[in-house]
Amino acid sequence: MNHEIYIARRMKLNNERQKGSPSLTVALVGVVLAVVVMILSIAIVMGFKGEITGKIMHLDAHLRVTNAALGIDDNYSTVNGREVREAIADEGKFSPFIESISLIADKSAILKTDEDFMGIILRGVDEGYDFSYLKSKMIDGDIPVVSDTASANQIVISKLIADRLRLHAGDKVYTYFIDNKIKVRNLTVSGVFETDLDAFDNSYIVGGIGIVQGVNDWNSDIGTQVAINMKDTRDLDSDAYSLYTLLAENSVQHESKNLFFVTTTQQNNLPFFAWLQMLDMNVVIILTLMMIVAAFTLISAMLMIVLERIRVIGNFKAMGATNATIRRIFIYLTGKLIIKALIIGNIIGIGLALLQKYCHIVRLDPSAYYMPYVPIHLSIPALLMLNAGIIIVSYLTLLGASHIISTIKPTATMRFE
Repeated sequence: MNHEIYIARRMKLNNERQKGSPSLTVALVGVVLAVVVMILSIAIVMGFKGEITGKIMHLDAHLRVTNAALGIDDNYSTVNGREVREAIADEGKFSPFIESISLIADKSAILKTDEDFMGIILRGVDEGYDFSYLKSKMIDGDIPVVSDTASANQIVISKLIADRLRLHAGDKVYTYFIDNKIKVRNLTVSGVFETDLDAFDNSYIVGGIGIVQGVNDWNSDIGTQVAINMKDTRDLDSDAYSLYTLLAENSVQHESKNLFFVTTTQQNNLPFFAWLQMLDMNVVIILTLMMIVAAFTLISAMLMIVLERIRVIGNFKAMGATNATIRRIFIYLTGKLIIKALIIGNIIGIGLALLQKYCHIVRLDPSAYYMPYVPIHLSIPALLMLNAGIIIVSYLTLLGASHIISTIKPTATMRFE
């Protein structure tokens, strides 16, 4: 065993003539608090990013195929779902990576009851639409079977819309579509959902695509977008480019006049993802501040340990020990405090994170944070990297602080009490 480590292991953090050192206790508490704050910061931000990204990925398509003339009017903003599906099937190499594909038609409308009215967007979907997420968020009623003609006029609405218009599952509501002339449909509320994502809950109701196709006099192949969900979402930008190239080549081969755009979830929801990137910056700032706090705390701890053992240092030097040897001994000795603080900090930090994860003690306003409680995600790799970073920063800090030992002279320590 290295003789510096052996000596450090035999020495105690507290001076043998004292029962305890308040300064070392303060240092220990300071490092523990820094570790706890860093663990919770990472767990909370990863939780927020995971929850919000998951909501967006479930409520919006991973890849969205639209007409290049989108936005001119309903007639020029359409996309032929059959043409897109056939192009993907003909190429063959892209389809194995697709989890689901559906034709969607969005149209602005007004919901009106006897007491109130509200502007919304009716999202008409076909049988390929993935309803699993909305189904998990239902609080009243159920999802309509869009492929069933008996459910052709059924819709699901959000709790926000239901509360404002005083609607419940089973109620009927008049829906007004205003183009060159007003068209009215009497729709039935099949169920009520709550996603806590205001951008969706305040704007969208969901029903069969036949409702919008009927209002616009479209055939069954026409919609406003083709929604494609991928099995692997790690490289959506590359997937979008591949799909765009495939559709462009298909249009040239078949001399089609249609030109498609392909966009990703991130491109379609830039405000949300920009907000999530700001959270990353907040975490960097918090981690930096906590590392600085821990570093100054450790410097104070080493100074106290050195001051309490000045005579020991003098004896080491009188016996011929070099400054480098003595510095390593005291770095190893202070390392005991670091290891102790890491163990306690990890136990407390992970414990509090797990308590919040499963008990949801700290609540949030869903209208501001898109979820009713503080989300937590604990990542073992992230925790290991954090602890490794703390150890490295602590070692570098102690390496610098230990230079004070080289200024201590053996003759001076003999008079020190």
